Amino acid sequence: MRVLLHTPLKPPDHPTASGDREMARGFARLLRHLGHRVIMPTASRVAAGVPPAGAHLALERRARAQAARLIARWRAVPAGHPERFDLWFTYHCYYRKPDWLGPAVTAALGVPYVIAEASHAPRRAYGPTRLGHRAVERALMAVDLVLTVNPRDVAGVRARLRPGAHQVRLPPFIDCAPFAAPGCPRRPSNDVPVLLTVGMMRQRDKLDSYRVLARALALLKDRPWRAVLVGDGPARNEVEAAMAPLGPRVHFAGAVARDDLPRFYGAADLYLWPAINEAYGMAFLEAQAAGLPVVAGRTGGVPAVVAHEATGLLTPVGDASAFAGAVARLLDAPDQRAGFSAAARHRVATLHDEHAAARALAAALRRLT
Repeated sequence: MRVLLHTPLKPPDHPTASGDREMARGFARLLRHLGHRVIMPTASRVAAGVPPAGAHLALERRARAQAARLIARWRAVPAGHPERFDLWFTYHCYYRKPDWLGPAVTAALGVPYVIAEASHAPRRAYGPTRLGHRAVERALMAVDLVLTVNPRDVAGVRARLRPGAHQVRLPPFIDCAPFAAPGCPRRPSNDVPVLLTVGMMRQRDKLDSYRVLARALALLKDRPWRAVLVGDGPARNEVEAAMAPLGPRVHFAGAVARDDLPRFYGAADLYLWPAINEAYGMAFLEAQAAGLPVVAGRTGGVPAVVAHEATGLLTPVGDASAFAGAVARLLDAPDQRAGFSAAARHRVATLHDEHAAARALAAALRRLT
């Protein structure tokens, strides 16, 4: 089958690393693994990033014209042509970046319509977010199959689906192999523990998470540890300011190529991220695949990827004191860290590896026939 992969938020070839980009790449790999041909014609692309809410009316007008061009082009080329597709597959659709094209194109051409990771939030139905919210509702009323990645999205999406449409839970996934066999072995247990964080440094939720992390680490100054922060972004200066009181115990590694990430995971003892308003967090899966116990905020879909008291510890989101207490507990318990490490490797390899995801995706797509 020829599948058009539409990524309203961030395309797989976007230069800036993020969980959205990695999931888009992951779905492309899954589809190819199942024998489908993935296409991303220029006519189906939209500008990456999140536009201001006030721009949505103009975006909708442009999308109608873009959809009309796509429909005309598809009808004009013969069967088997590279621009002909049998299924429209959208990755990520929410009020700030809805799928403007999919509903119109699939209705006109009569091809199946699939959305992975759709989110419907009724509180966005009013004010400046209402146009994007309505676009999400139109997409959900037109879709044939929704693959729900974040369990918190299940109920909201289900309520908007038309009769006969399907919703299937698909856990977030990664290719575990690069992280399960990191190039850098674990250090001796008597070394100073290394605390690792991997995340973009940008405003809003990410910066808030870094600030919680800084406050938590400040409460642990009497213990031996050193922290490594992997990532960069427009809020780098604010993150550095938050960490400044901790001095040289915090090392900023900057942006790291994806192929080099396993080395950082392999050299650490704990993975830390307060996870304010986190959907689920791809880095949690990478860390656990490498055998790192996790300390995280209990928010969004994080409990679906980090098993509390089994592969890590979850704390009330935004509570720096509770977060520090969880880190202290694991620093003081190397045997428990070892148990969490083994459980983390097994759980991610069993539930979140892309081979398991490919089988689940194949079963979901069979519902369309």
